[in-house]
Amino acid sequence: MPTPNAKDALQDLNEEGLLPNPVKVRDMLFHARLGPDQSLELNRQFTEYQRLFGEALKVAKQILGKLAK
Repeated sequence: MPTPNAKDALQDLNEEGLLPNPVKVRDMLFHARLGPDQSLELNRQFTEYQRLFGEALKVAKQILGKLAK
């Protein structure tokens, strides 16, 4: 499986509104060459991304569950 690419993920988000799975975002962070300060800040932002992604997924499941009935 190829390494997730941040440019491709950003293009998908801009064109199709697809949010990358947090696991792929984490992999992108691991492969980036970041300084300590930038790494710490992006990790904080990533933690917030994970939280919000989980909330959005829960809401989407509720909506789709109602529509599927």
